[in-house]
Amino acid sequence: MSAPDGSPVGAERTIGQLFASATAEMSALVHDEIALAKAQLKQDVKRGATSGGAFSMAGAVLLFSLPMLNFALAYGIRTWSDWNLAICFLLSFAANVLIAVVLALIGVVFAKKAKKSKGPQKVAASMKESAGVLQNAKPHPRPELAAQDRGPEAIEAVARSSS
Repeated sequence: MSAPDGSPVGAERTIGQLFASATAEMSALVHDEIALAKAQLKQDVKRGATSGGAFSMAGAVLLFSLPMLNFALAYGIRTWSDWNLAICFLLSFAANVLIAVVLALIGVVFAKKAKKSKGPQKVAASMKESAGVLQNAKPHPRPELAAQDRGPEAIEAVARSSS
C-alpha cells in the first residue's frame, strides 16, 4: 500500500514532499472553490432570468391580450347579463389586470430568491477562512541534533551544500 504521492505508507516524507503535497492540495481546493462559485453564480443568474422572464410575460400578456380579450369578455358578459356595455368592458379589463398581477407576483418571488442567495459570498468567506488557516499554520518543530552529536564530516557536508 502506498500514499497518494507514491511513497510507502509509514515512510518518512521529506519537507519538500510535504510542501509539494500541501501546495497541490491547496491548488485543488482553490480550483474546487472557484468551480463552486461559478455553479452558484450560474444558479443565481438562472433565477434572475426566470424573474425577468416572468415580468416580461406579465407585460406581454397585459399588452397583447387587452384588445382581443377585452372585446370578447365584454361582449360575453353583455350576452349573459343585461348590463351596460361600458361596465362589461371594465370587468374584462379588470380580469386582464388580475392575470398580470399574478404573473408579476411570480416574478417578485423569483427576484427575492435570487437576491437572498449568497452563493458567491459564502464561497469567498470559505476561501478567506482557508487562507487564514494556512497563514496561521506553523510547521511542527523538528528536534535539532546538537552540533557535538554530529561528526565533523556531517558539518562540513552541510556547509558545502549550503554554499
